[in-house]
Amino acid sequence: MKQLPHYNNLCKLLALILILTMGMLQSTSTRAKQSLDFRGNETDHMSLLAIKNRVKERSHGILSSWNDSTHHCYWGGVTCGRRHNRVIALKLRSSGLVGTISPYIGNLSFLKVISLYNNSLQGKIPPELGRLHRLQVLELKNNTLIGEIPANLSACIELKILNLGCNKLVGKLHLGLGVLSNLKEFHLHLNNFTGPLFEVLANITTLEVISAWSNAFTGTIPDNIDRMTNLTWLGVGANQLVGVLPPSIFNLSSLVLLEVLRNNIKGSLPPFTGLQFPQLQVLNLNANNFSGTLPISASNFTSLEEVMLGENLFTGTVSLDFSNNQNLQWLDLSYSNLQGDMSFVSSLTNCSNLEVLMLNVNNFTGSIPKSIVNLSSILTDLWIGGNKIRGVFPEGLGNLVNLEYLDVGDNDLTGKFPIDFGNLQYLGLMNFSSNALTGSIPDIYGNLTRVSKVDLGGNKLEGIIPPSLGRCLYLLYLNLSHNLLDGTLPKELLGGSAKFVELDLHQNTLQGSIPLEISMQINLVNFDVSKNKLSGELPSGLGDCSALQFLNLERNFFDGSIPSSFTSLGSLDSLDLSYNKLEGRVPSKGAFANASVVSLIGNSGLCGGIPELHFPRCAEEAGMQRKRHMSRAIKLIILIVCTVVGTLILSLWFYLTCARKKKKLDSSAQVIMRGTFSKVSYSMLHKATEGFSAEKLLGEGSFGSVFEGILNGKPVAIKVLNSQNRGASKSFMAECKALKNIRHRNLVGIITACSSIDFRGNEFRALVYEFMPNGSVDKWLHKEVNLSLLQRVDIGLNVAHAINYLHHESQTPVVHCDLKPSNILLDQDMVAHVGDFGLAKFLARPPQPNQSSSIAIRGTVGYAAPGNGINISFETINNCMNALNSPLYFSQLAPLYCFKKREASTEGDIYNLFVSPHFYFLTLLFDFLF
Repeated sequence: MKQLPHYNNLCKLLALILILTMGMLQSTSTRAKQSLDFRGNETDHMSLLAIKNRVKERSHGILSSWNDSTHHCYWGGVTCGRRHNRVIALKLRSSGLVGTISPYIGNLSFLKVISLYNNSLQGKIPPELGRLHRLQVLELKNNTLIGEIPANLSACIELKILNLGCNKLVGKLHLGLGVLSNLKEFHLHLNNFTGPLFEVLANITTLEVISAWSNAFTGTIPDNIDRMTNLTWLGVGANQLVGVLPPSIFNLSSLVLLEVLRNNIKGSLPPFTGLQFPQLQVLNLNANNFSGTLPISASNFTSLEEVMLGENLFTGTVSLDFSNNQNLQWLDLSYSNLQGDMSFVSSLTNCSNLEVLMLNVNNFTGSIPKSIVNLSSILTDLWIGGNKIRGVFPEGLGNLVNLEYLDVGDNDLTGKFPIDFGNLQYLGLMNFSSNALTGSIPDIYGNLTRVSKVDLGGNKLEGIIPPSLGRCLYLLYLNLSHNLLDGTLPKELLGGSAKFVELDLHQNTLQGSIPLEISMQINLVNFDVSKNKLSGELPSGLGDCSALQFLNLERNFFDGSIPSSFTSLGSLDSLDLSYNKLEGRVPSKGAFANASVVSLIGNSGLCGGIPELHFPRCAEEAGMQRKRHMSRAIKLIILIVCTVVGTLILSLWFYLTCARKKKKLDSSAQVIMRGTFSKVSYSMLHKATEGFSAEKLLGEGSFGSVFEGILNGKPVAIKVLNSQNRGASKSFMAECKALKNIRHRNLVGIITACSSIDFRGNEFRALVYEFMPNGSVDKWLHKEVNLSLLQRVDIGLNVAHAINYLHHESQTPVVHCDLKPSNILLDQDMVAHVGDFGLAKFLARPPQPNQSSSIAIRGTVGYAAPGNGINISFETINNCMNALNSPLYFSQLAPLYCFKKREASTEGDIYNLFVSPHFYFLTLLFDFLF
């Protein structure tokens, strides 16, 4: 009997377990039944599936539960009401959704909350949202939605929060939105809305938050804005608002944030400004047109955390006392016209939370308060540059160990350069430029491992550039220009960890050469070492700095030639190598092909390059040097040697001529193979010659004019025939026929021809030749600076080869009929080319010995074959002048005239030529030398 109570307790326990088990089974059965029971809310279920079909997830996530195996009230992000299991909230924020918002969302008629922000939704906001009359929260921010806000969204009269920020929405706000009388938060920031803002919002007195910054809203802030008595947040910066701050705005005692930066608001701040906003934490009036003085009452903003009044038109001194602003984190008074000293900085030492102090670009005078080194230890930004501060920099700034930006440039500071910045491990920018600081740059600055920009230019710093700066891993911009630095350019600076974008060392007294390690600076965009005392050859490794846009090496003592690697700098916008001692040929490719990009003046040893650079031709320069250093004794030796050599050369030429019938040269070794002629129009030639301008005119002849032009980026000579001159058309056809099938290295190569009409409808015919930059032999024979003897011999041989080809090796023998020095052109390498075939004559077969030519007298006076125009009694001469043998005269006379200093031949010259050509050659050579 004593065990009965225990027995009863055991029975009760078993009964309880049985009851609980049955209850759980019933609950599970009920839930399973509900999970598949869609009666009464099938619309919600199908609408959710339609919404799912319009979006995708970047990863397998919240939508994976959206399927028919589970009731939609248990799907991820879906909330249903307790009474009817209808969907009342759709919360899919930050779910990685990509796609569009389905219009079926308008069928979820019980929805109160739609939260889809922080996704990648695109397309327009569906107007079906206007059917959701119970909707209270619509959050679509941080997507890429486009289009306008649907007008029927005004039907959602229960709406309290409308957040559409950070999208790509456009257009004006519909006035109908003004009926949303329950709206508390209105977020439209970072879109492209236009039109008036407050005309729509003026009647919504329930508003607490207006966030519309960074749009293009217009209009003014209304005078009755104080009707929004609950307004705590007014952010309308970066718009196009005008007018003034209405006095009524200062009645909004609940304001926590007032932000109107970057508009066109003007006016002054009333004296009681600091007494009206007891809860204000952020005051941002930056970049407007506010004027007047800063009210002293602003010191009463004890709750302020951020004060931004920069980029305005304020004047006067700063009389504010910030001693009670212990919450102050950010103070920006930059880019105004504030004056006086900086004594107010001392009151900021009580602001233990101060992180940013911006006083730059004002008219502050006096010295830097010593108390500045006692500012908050968490200070990250100190900007006091662009003032009129003088004196020495106070010691102890190294105590501000969290400094990231330090700007004291463009002042009048003197004294030794500070050396206690080596502890500023977080420093990213250091600007001491445009002062009068002296001393040397401390080597400890190499410990600034996070610094990205150092600007010490425009001081009086001495000594060497610390090699330790090359250890600054993130250093991109280094400016040490306009100082007194000497020594060499450290190779450790260029070959270290620093990968510069800009390196400006100009106007110092640096010596030595540019280290080869410069080739490691592949990110370099601006490199300026001008106005130093650097010397040596230019390093070819600069050509590896492919990002270079500005390269300035002027006014140094660099010598040698310009490295060919410089032509690979395809990004160059400016290259200045002027006033050095460079010599040799100027490249003509890359940046050197554009005279507006390159400056090479002051280098007397340079030659060649494009004509716009106005350097002498390299061959001419070499000839001038040889002639300048040639003594009379050397001339005599050369006379003897050249006489022998010339005799041998002429004998060899005659031998080759006589042996032409026995053995012909392989024409493939002489003919330059070219492709088919390209087509060219009148307009192309008109553009190439700048409208056939006088500046492009190279010369004029009996049948037309020759112009210089540019076709397809290459210089060409364009011979334009004057169709009004008699015989011009015949000359054009003769020259086309002559040049059609002949190609030789010593003939002026034709590129193409044009037979068309000009802009006036007149007949236009032109021939396009290869451009011969050194002009004709005729111009060289009568210039003050003459050709050298070797050059004249080469020219004679070139002409002889050309004539031999025309007479004996072309498919049809061609007689030039007008060979003279003015028709012999010289290319870049002083190789002679015979041109102008306007009087050329074709012969069907070689003439018989007793056959005479029927060609009329052709050619130029002084150069015509004597058998065609001069009566000489010698039978031998007459026979030589007949038919095809007549060009023998040209082939001898033209080369020999390369040795004359007089004009064209006389009858005596012709007699001497045929009686004793060897003696005549010696006579001409003696005339040339003496």
